[in-house]
Amino acid sequence: MTDAPTDTRRAATATATRPVPAPVPAGPRATRLRALDGLRLVAALMVAAYHYGGRDGEVGQAWGGSPRHQFPALHSLFAYGCLGVQIFFVISGFVICMSGWDRPLRSFFASRAARLLPAYWVAIVLVTAVFALPTVVYRAVSPSDALVNLTMLQQPLGVDRVLGVCWTLWCEVRFYALFALCVVLPGANRRRVVLFCACWTLASAIVQGAGTPLLDVVLMPEYTPYFVGGIGLYLVHRDRRDAIAWGIVAVSWLLGQHYAVQRLWHAPDAPGFSYRSSFGIVLVVTLGFLAVAAIALGLLGWADWRPLTVAGALTYPFYLVHEHLGWVVIHVLHQGLGIPSYGTFMLTVAAMLTLAWLINRYVEEWLTPRLRGVLSRPGLG
Repeated sequence: MTDAPTDTRRAATATATRPVPAPVPAGPRATRLRALDGLRLVAALMVAAYHYGGRDGEVGQAWGGSPRHQFPALHSLFAYGCLGVQIFFVISGFVICMSGWDRPLRSFFASRAARLLPAYWVAIVLVTAVFALPTVVYRAVSPSDALVNLTMLQQPLGVDRVLGVCWTLWCEVRFYALFALCVVLPGANRRRVVLFCACWTLASAIVQGAGTPLLDVVLMPEYTPYFVGGIGLYLVHRDRRDAIAWGIVAVSWLLGQHYAVQRLWHAPDAPGFSYRSSFGIVLVVTLGFLAVAAIALGLLGWADWRPLTVAGALTYPFYLVHEHLGWVVIHVLHQGLGIPSYGTFMLTVAAMLTLAWLINRYVEEWLTPRLRGVLSRPGLG
């Protein structure tokens, strides 16, 4: 018969002498960065300022004349608002890397689809319906094209767009696909993320020089630096001493400001009033990178205000509906009711934020978790 106390002592001795594995350093907890929510809304308001008062075109129909005459003191500043898109892409790189870390592919796909589609579908239906009204002067797309728009694939198919801003969603979808295939599918870790950033940046530069249309569509070199820069800033968020991550951010900023100037600078005598100085473009891009960097480093941790979460929730639906529906509201308020330009501008933004709240409250909060649950079911993988 075995002596139980002796066996117990032997087991205790073996356990005591067994080497204890060193603790694995953990990354930062996935807490909500409310300052990032606030920055999202700032970027969306920048884009709205551009669409309402920073360019000519169809918005001139809403005002009854060029916005340069409606905003003589601010129209030249509003023209820089289009750079809010570049800031969005930096934020997206940060957020997608954070949300894709330690997440299986099915869960990543379900999260992205459930986040994008509900508000997008509602925006497509709303804009199509409003533009089809006989009292609205803007051209509506055909029913067939409107249906294709529900897929988010209208851009590569060459179909008329319902939403002017949907080209940015096509960029986001391609980024999600690249990140999912190269990082999420094999499993996210620092080495793999760094390799992804390096390879995507180098491949984009080569494609830009070679002028290969297919690879240009896949790799979108003119927007690569912003997504990669955001990814690099997330690595900084995990470890601010990571020199390679800082290098990724620096190279991305250098390339990003180049592409922004190349695409958005116009000579002072260009048609319309889209003139932007190269210094102003570089400044806005730099401030965007610096703002996300400040959040990554925790310098804006004091801005942990609950209303910023609401701001972040409103940003996406506001971004979707503000342009085309905003034109209709501007026409009614300014030409129909005679409200001055600045009052019309503020009331239009308020109206679009209210509509965004309704979409978030009655569509996203209801449909998003249900769609995520359906797409996350194991039987679909």
